[in-house]
Amino acid sequence: MLEEGLIDGVVRQLMSGKEAMVFVVRCGDDTRCAKVYKEPERRSFRQAVDYTENRKTKNTRQARAMAKGTRFGRKAQEHAWQSAEVDALYRLAAAGVRVPRPYIFHDGVLLMELVTDEHGEAAPRLNDLLLTLNEARAYHQRLIREVVRMLCAGVVHGDLSEFNILIDSDGPVIIDLPQAVDAAGNNHAPHILERDVINLRNYFGRYLPELLATNYGKEIWALYETGALQPDTPLTGRFERIEKDVDLDGVMQEIDDARFEDAARKLRLQSVA
Repeated sequence: MLEEGLIDGVVRQLMSGKEAMVFVVRCGDDTRCAKVYKEPERRSFRQAVDYTENRKTKNTRQARAMAKGTRFGRKAQEHAWQSAEVDALYRLAAAGVRVPRPYIFHDGVLLMELVTDEHGEAAPRLNDLLLTLNEARAYHQRLIREVVRMLCAGVVHGDLSEFNILIDSDGPVIIDLPQAVDAAGNNHAPHILERDVINLRNYFGRYLPELLATNYGKEIWALYETGALQPDTPLTGRFERIEKDVDLDGVMQEIDDARFEDAARKLRLQSVA
């Protein structure tokens, strides 16, 4: 990136996580951060099928290679894994979710906004702070609302916790999205969303024990499934599944009717032939 003029200098390493290293870099008069993805064998976060299910590629050759697990396919899969974060960042930023602004993705390096605190220094992670009760309550409410905005945009974070949230002068900023999943196309999305919300509940429950009795995850997903979820939909934190007795006779009648219609269709086709 230095050689191609995309950045003007590397200031320092900011952090090293389970899937990438992050550096503070200079771009003209601006200070940004560069996320350098680790090689798959050096990364502790694996591309589990739960996350990659239904991720598409427009190139059919790449899709076949990825399915076969060839060397080219593994490389293509790795690129798709990294690109997922870039795509999610643009999608979520457009939906009003507080995420770092992406600038460019080049050869395994994501150049993006450096999130800073009120002093212009790199913003701390939520896990590194000691909160007041009012701060804990406000941050939890804002993050639940961000989860809703993300879901309304069709995205589930997939690894949301106090370690993947920065706190700038305006509050929480969500980071680290290479494992983001498509809410509509991934069968594991309900479970993954609920786990994200439980992570928030358990962390903020250290400050506010009453949160431990809430069930925002199931409530949010139930509203999403019925098409009733909007960014400003009121939430209660309570959820009660309504169980109904199965009408077994009715189900068997539907099956018999379907079989009869199929048999009649086959007879019509035979008579035409």
